[in-house]
Amino acid sequence: MIERLYDCAVDAALDGIKILPFLFFAYLVMEYVEHRMGERSKDVIRRSGGFGPLLGALCGAFPQCGFSAAASNLYAGRIITTGTLLAIYLSTSDEMLPILISKQVPLPDIMKILGLKVLIGMAAGFVIDWLFGRRQKIRAYAERPHDDERFHIDQICENENCKCEEGILKSACRHTLHIFLFILLITFIFNLCIDFIGSGNIEHFILNKPVIGVILAAVIGLIPNCAASVIITELYLKGMMSFGAMMAGLLVGAGVGLIVLCRVNEDVKDNLRIIGLLYLCGVLGGVLLELLGIAAG
Repeated sequence: MIERLYDCAVDAALDGIKILPFLFFAYLVMEYVEHRMGERSKDVIRRSGGFGPLLGALCGAFPQCGFSAAASNLYAGRIITTGTLLAIYLSTSDEMLPILISKQVPLPDIMKILGLKVLIGMAAGFVIDWLFGRRQKIRAYAERPHDDERFHIDQICENENCKCEEGILKSACRHTLHIFLFILLITFIFNLCIDFIGSGNIEHFILNKPVIGVILAAVIGLIPNCAASVIITELYLKGMMSFGAMMAGLLVGAGVGLIVLCRVNEDVKDNLRIIGLLYLCGVLGGVLLELLGIAAG
């Protein structure tokens, strides 16, 4: 028993050490992009008007810390529509992108995953705005209640303990260490499961039941933490999850956006409606990809 635990731990450590340089490089680039583009992209969303889902999906694809949280605040202030909010949620990559880069997944495959998230987010956003648009009352940015702390976008990262302003290098190191340790833990748990349960049994439970796999992946994706995207991406890369199921989980994963939404939007029914729509869009997107036979390779 102890020997099996030791072997699983060693394998996890070796796998983690191999990806560490790539993980750091990925976060270094992402931090640079976020510091240069963060406020600019948020301002684009504020002024998007009827093109909200289009611009929201495109901006959401950029790896920006707290962007889904910013979108939640903008929605709570009735500055963006439900469709724009969901387009941002659906296209948000969270921790998926650095993991794919660190695992040296081919660039065309990464771009395909990001492109599908953007397209699905955009399409879902426009459809939702078409269905619910008449009920929405969107205010101009100038009419936003600036004296209400809930809508102070500059306070999002501080409120969510994001620490984005500690510098590009320091922030990249902190993110790298955090996710590296988490990957070690997840990999160790996966190795134990494979060792004790067997990879064949795991694959049979997830891969051979496409719709159930998509539904389960979307449930995992709703976890408002980096754990969700890490688990889903790792399962897919280990061949234990289909492409459609992975996409469903990653589409639903909105980072800390849902936490912020529930905190700043006082309409509980509205929050539940948004979470339900997000989950439905993720599941439908995953099932559609499964039916069409679309895969990364």
